[in-house]
Amino acid sequence: MAERGRFTEGLRAYRLIAGMWIRSTMAYRASFVMTTFGNFAATALDFVAILLMFSRVDALGGWSLPEVAFLYGLSGMAFGLADLAIGSMDRLGSRVRDGTLDTLLVRPVPVLAQVAADRFGLRRLGRVVQGALVLGYALASLDIDWTPARVLLMPWMVVSGCGIFCAVFVAGAAFQFVAQDASEVQNAFTYGGTTLLQYPPTVFAQDLVRGVTFVLPLAFVNWLPASYVLGRPLPLGLPGWVAFAGPAAAVACCALAGLAWRTGLRAYRSTGS
Repeated sequence: MAERGRFTEGLRAYRLIAGMWIRSTMAYRASFVMTTFGNFAATALDFVAILLMFSRVDALGGWSLPEVAFLYGLSGMAFGLADLAIGSMDRLGSRVRDGTLDTLLVRPVPVLAQVAADRFGLRRLGRVVQGALVLGYALASLDIDWTPARVLLMPWMVVSGCGIFCAVFVAGAAFQFVAQDASEVQNAFTYGGTTLLQYPPTVFAQDLVRGVTFVLPLAFVNWLPASYVLGRPLPLGLPGWVAFAGPAAAVACCALAGLAWRTGLRAYRSTGS
């Protein structure tokens, strides 16, 4: 009951802090529109690079342009939602260095909720919209045999992928309690991870595919379930039921990230200034 009450308290604090930043953002609506469009345009350049590749080749690792767009849209939406929700976690290192984390510790609400909602950037919706548009193009171009299982996998992929990326954000922030200048290391797994998932697994070495399947399970964001939806063999010859394990992978990742966060927070020592 205590854990449930603290979770509810954290959600309430997150909603209040995020709402404050949203109201602040919407006070300057022209600026919001321009920054959101800028975010949309910047992320769209990744897909432009893919289009340029396909202007020279018919397939990439045996995958057609609509199939790669399917991967791109799924990873873009999952990561975009996670970045929108808790993308501010990568600033924890600077808070640790300048001592401003101490001000969050004295407040009677969970620190994780405060850090996650700090400077909530509604402009990050641009990435989500861009990913959704590419996914829409892919679905319109692909001839998919829509069984009930494949229909069920579509929302599961986005929600599970968002959960996995959220866990990576939290685990990366926990690492910054120890290595205060580790935001770029965190970005390698968050922004780098979504870039990796934009391309088919067949273009990467088998060892890398095994790593992002069994060590850091980013493959559950799109590679495994997307292969099932597209009627392709799953990477590494895995059985078809593994495509439905995304929610379980997300829950496991979030549990481990939560443990890492609590461990890092307990080990934190104030700057003393």
